[in-house]
Amino acid sequence: MLRIIFTLDYEIHGNGEGYPHDLMIEPTDRLLRLCEKYGAKLTIMADVAEILKFKEYKEKNGRDDYSYDAIVDQLCSAIKNGHDVQLHIHSSYFNARHDNGCWVQDWSEYDFAGLPYERINWMIGTCKQFLESILRPVDPTYCCVAFRAANWSVSPSENVVRALVDHDIKIDTSIFQFGCRKGIVNFDYSQAYSPIVPWRVKKDDMCGRDDTGSLWELPIYSEKRWIGAFLTSNRIFRTFMSFRHKIHQDGRSSLHVKTHAAPVGEGWLATVAPDSQGAGWLATLLQKHAWKADFNQCGSKQLINALQRASRRYDPRKDKVLPFILIGHPKLFTQRNERDLAFFLAHCAQHPDEFEFDTLHGINGSRWQWEIQDMSGNK
Repeated sequence: MLRIIFTLDYEIHGNGEGYPHDLMIEPTDRLLRLCEKYGAKLTIMADVAEILKFKEYKEKNGRDDYSYDAIVDQLCSAIKNGHDVQLHIHSSYFNARHDNGCWVQDWSEYDFAGLPYERINWMIGTCKQFLESILRPVDPTYCCVAFRAANWSVSPSENVVRALVDHDIKIDTSIFQFGCRKGIVNFDYSQAYSPIVPWRVKKDDMCGRDDTGSLWELPIYSEKRWIGAFLTSNRIFRTFMSFRHKIHQDGRSSLHVKTHAAPVGEGWLATVAPDSQGAGWLATLLQKHAWKADFNQCGSKQLINALQRASRRYDPRKDKVLPFILIGHPKLFTQRNERDLAFFLAHCAQHPDEFEFDTLHGINGSRWQWEIQDMSGNK
């Protein structure tokens, strides 16, 4: 059986533009209502680095322009209603300053995995403590057990793994097999153990499996697909938003620079554009690329078909549980996307013998029944 886990990266635009009410709170309210209609659960991956800045702004200026109180209320309400809240970190926010309606970030700290251990350790500890301080009054059993790095930045892995384990984080869910980026953040996850089957990670390489490891990787579900699979109306909207709110090679936002090209490796076009070695468009068109189960960018039929392929390939034994991790962002949750996702949720709800809804906290609390040798799909 597949357990479907919706993870939501809860944040404003990556370049620091925008306001939480429009980009986080309102769309997440709609998403929560939609999930509850079909019995689904949402795991909100809260970018605590941003939220702490919104808190600081309120305390300094005496105005809640960045909806800090509403964010805390929404996270508490989600926990109260059986959803989940876990940790997401945009590390460039810790030294950010507010300027002309935009958060100007410390781009030297943008690449989370590239930071020293002491800095990573402090960030994780600070953010975990914040989440538990606001959510335990709602649910005394709440514990921050899962993490996702911004921009999937967990390579190199040694400092990240060490800090997560030191703070008793049980799950990382940053990796998607076949993923590769070159730009402000660099990684290559083509050798990740599996696109769906969880594994205990090596202390120096999250892509590798070590059965003695303390940290589990629950990968975002991915496949290697032809370029045609990326051409959806939802993804076109995502591309438009990426260009409108782009981050530049030197780290400047579009608010301050209007004519820069988007950086290599940022946004979905990085998976389909010619590489820096001049591979060319023809080679790009003939290659397969990393396709994530992104419920903002993929069509409902695409997600259903991916779910069915995963069930056939990786879930031959119905008495075993396997997580199917989807990713999304509230800032991209349009009305069209909402209609599309409703179709997918209805399909899942109509097949309770094959699919169940769960959260990262829920699956961590259940008995871990993953038989990696039997279910890896690496035949």
